[in-house]
Amino acid sequence: NNKSKNVSPNILGRPTQVKSMCDSSAVLKLDRIILGTHREKGAYTFWSYAVGLPLPSSAIVSWKFCHVLHKIMRDGHRNVSMLPFEFRNYLLKSIFNIICIHGYGQLVCLYSKLLCTKMEFHTKHSEIPASLEASDEVLERTAGTDINNVFQLTVEVFDYMDAELRLAEAVLRQLNMSIAISTLTSGQCKLAPLIQVIQDCSHLYHYTVKLLFKLHACLPADTLQGHRERFHEQFHSLKTFLNKARDMIYFKRLIQIPRLPDSPPNFLRASALAEHVKPMVVIPDEEELEEQEEDEPEPLIDVSEAQPSMASQPQVLGDIFDQAFGPPSDGFDDRDLQIEHLKREIELLKAELEKIKGEAQRYITQLKSQINSLETELEEQRAQKQRTLVENEQLRMELEAIRRRNTEHESMQTNFVEAEKRSQATELRYNKLKEKHAELVANHAELLRKSADTVKMLSVTQQTQEEIERTKQQLAFQVERVRQESDMKFEEQRFDMDKLRRELEEKNAEIHKVKREQLNSSMAALKTEKDRLTQSISKKDADLSSLMKEAHLKEYSLQQERDRTIKELGELQGKLKEKLSHEDQLQQKLLDEQFALLQATVTEAENIIQDAVATLDDPLHINSSSSPDYLISRAEATLNSIDKLQVGHSEYVKRMRDAGSLVRALTKFSHLTADTIISGSATAHMAHTDDADRLTEHCKTCATQSLQYLRNLKSKASLKGADPTSIQAAVQKILRIGQDLRPKGIDVGKEELGDVVDKEMAATSAAIEEAVRRIDVSRKGTKLFIRHRKTAGVKPSSSVREFYARNSRWTEGLISASKAVGWGATQMVDSADKVVLHTGKYEELIVCSHEIAASTAQLVAASKVKADRGSKKLGVLQHASRNVNEMAANVVASTKTGQDQIVDKGTMDFSGMSLIKLKKEEMESQVKVLELETMLENERLHLGGLRKKHYEIAGVPLEELAQDNGLRKPALAQKPNIPPKSTLKKTPPTPTKKLKCSKLQLSK
Repeated sequence: NNKSKNVSPNILGRPTQVKSMCDSSAVLKLDRIILGTHREKGAYTFWSYAVGLPLPSSAIVSWKFCHVLHKIMRDGHRNVSMLPFEFRNYLLKSIFNIICIHGYGQLVCLYSKLLCTKMEFHTKHSEIPASLEASDEVLERTAGTDINNVFQLTVEVFDYMDAELRLAEAVLRQLNMSIAISTLTSGQCKLAPLIQVIQDCSHLYHYTVKLLFKLHACLPADTLQGHRERFHEQFHSLKTFLNKARDMIYFKRLIQIPRLPDSPPNFLRASALAEHVKPMVVIPDEEELEEQEEDEPEPLIDVSEAQPSMASQPQVLGDIFDQAFGPPSDGFDDRDLQIEHLKREIELLKAELEKIKGEAQRYITQLKSQINSLETELEEQRAQKQRTLVENEQLRMELEAIRRRNTEHESMQTNFVEAEKRSQATELRYNKLKEKHAELVANHAELLRKSADTVKMLSVTQQTQEEIERTKQQLAFQVERVRQESDMKFEEQRFDMDKLRRELEEKNAEIHKVKREQLNSSMAALKTEKDRLTQSISKKDADLSSLMKEAHLKEYSLQQERDRTIKELGELQGKLKEKLSHEDQLQQKLLDEQFALLQATVTEAENIIQDAVATLDDPLHINSSSSPDYLISRAEATLNSIDKLQVGHSEYVKRMRDAGSLVRALTKFSHLTADTIISGSATAHMAHTDDADRLTEHCKTCATQSLQYLRNLKSKASLKGADPTSIQAAVQKILRIGQDLRPKGIDVGKEELGDVVDKEMAATSAAIEEAVRRIDVSRKGTKLFIRHRKTAGVKPSSSVREFYARNSRWTEGLISASKAVGWGATQMVDSADKVVLHTGKYEELIVCSHEIAASTAQLVAASKVKADRGSKKLGVLQHASRNVNEMAANVVASTKTGQDQIVDKGTMDFSGMSLIKLKKEEMESQVKVLELETMLENERLHLGGLRKKHYEIAGVPLEELAQDNGLRKPALAQKPNIPPKSTLKKTPPTPTKKLKCSKLQLSK
């Protein structure tokens, strides 16, 4: 007998699994697989065989595989739901490859989505088992106290329920809802997984109701309007599904489907939670029946399926009978009579089983009615407890009134202390009574759970009548005992309440007695005093009566004053409460306004930084450039703003009523960060490729980290943990790259720049004077005042040498420009001498004039940077520069005039040429023109290369050089490399005005 044997080690063997998930529409038998998961505490063996199943090729096998996985997740070991990641990918990849739109393909897709949702839910919330059989305490612990977590858990339960209902609706939509469809094998194969769906939905419905009531207790009703609408849709869908399933024959013998209420719970009424009843699903235990079907011959177990089996498989039945009773004979056999006898016994057993089921159902109904009556009694006890609390509150109020009256009489202080002790004893007894009532409620809840377990035990053990009778007796005894305990506790509670009421009455009577005794004693003393005074002072009776009237009037006025004071005190206390409430509202409003201001500032800061990031990708931004010095200044300012931002953030976290410092720091931070990003991108246009890529990447990283930090500031949850350290690191990297890109002095250091400036200025002045002397000693010309004209107007914060050392880059440009002026003057004189001796070219004079004018303008521009606005010496320097420009223009104009006069403008004589000779001359002329054009183009390329190198040395970005094709003058006038005379070609003239030469009369 297989019942007495242990489970075999190969309980999850491949034959059992393949037989369960064959490619046929038959109901699965999964007991051995479920036992195997408990044996090995997981489902690794199951997955090792499931990998080899043909899931993509067979929709029915995939459907059965999903059913098996769902079943073992619910009833198997709890580690089954902890599905490995590779197996989950395999499930999705294999099942989603089924392209069928109708039939099992669509159902398999929905089922696989449900299983994935189930795995994700139970992996995230491991406290809730995959069978969803968790108590309310576990649900409360899973939800936690944070309302955001409760809200998120509610949404996940909604998604879980939607996946279940979509699968159920798809299955019922594909099946014909006639009665006979659920009796067919194909229909049962599709309906079998809905048993697990019904079990899941009953628990999910209960979880949803609990969570929604908890949300409505903490959040406004308008916020949860979407949750209520979604619950109503799921409620009606679930109710329709359960009603349809309840009418199907297939489910009647396998599961007891609960009934939902006619209308969904009213979450706007908190007391409606007490009316909610958790739906209970009862599954009969068919373990023995399935084992008998596996051990005994199939025709002897199920008569209803015996005839189809015999008709479809006559050879198999013949083999079974041959093995059991031997080969058949030709005559009549007694085995037919035995078969008929067994059939009749089976029918009798079925009838008896139906009778036992009916009795069990009636007994379950009786137990439910008893449970309802117990719940009614519990509600009455709750109402009684509420009334007791109200009476106790009234007694407390009376006791407080008595205390206030007793404070007016100093002689009753002792009695008041005793009354207070009695009140404390009364409160202690009331707390004990409250604890007893809580214990009674817990016992009643335990009784409800025991009753539910009893119902389940009845459904499980309904095979035999003896067990049902024994369970009836046990349940009746337990119910009677619980009822007796409830009655006893209720009587004890009533006795305690009566005792408490009697003690309060005795206390009030004692207080009234003490008051009467005190009053009587006071009256007797007054009467005695009155008699004594009447006897001793009879002559002053009139005065005494007047004094008594005054005393009465004073007492009345004091009483009125006391009443008025008490009334004013009450009014002041009310006003104080209103003021405190109003102050709390204003405080909360101030906090909300400060946070709203902070959010608006953060939003504006995000827009500023996003605009800066968008500028990086703007095509117009490619033409922009910036110096490394400006980038360094912006980066240092940004680091200072980050420090202030950290200070403002810490102040706001400590004191959230004032966000002014944080708002100011954010405003400055956003503008400086955006300026740093744009300046970094513009500086990258001037740098080499590697430096430009690193600088651009760090700018983007700075923008990303800044936006992330601002997003953290917008949320209250992440506001305290916001940290700009990553932004500070990115800006420091930008700062280091900017310092690396700053041009360095090559020849001299900063401490030697002052001496170099003096030397260069002296050499330039000497070169200019020598050039003027060589031009014409007798003529008066304009002399360039280079040395003291520029530096005299500079702000003299210290000595001139220290000023040069402090402004090193400006000094380097000044030295370069002065060298260019002196060299240009010397070169121009040499070129003029060569032109006069007919050994030079006019173009050399034009080039030298342009160089002198450009370098002089460079000197003036450099002087304007460091000079005062109203400097008079700067005006003298500008006047001298204009004279230089005018003289250079005169030299260019005179050179062009002399060149035009020398050029032979006579007409060519073609009279003696024949047609062939003219053609030949024309071709030679074209060849010469092409040669000259080629030489001109090559020379222009050579000139562009020279200027490109000049730009690189001067620190100008190569992008600007590429835009000008290398034909524009550099920013710092350096000594140009003049090509040899043999390769120097005539370039187009740049000046547009013709001026007369005042120094050289080259035309002579």
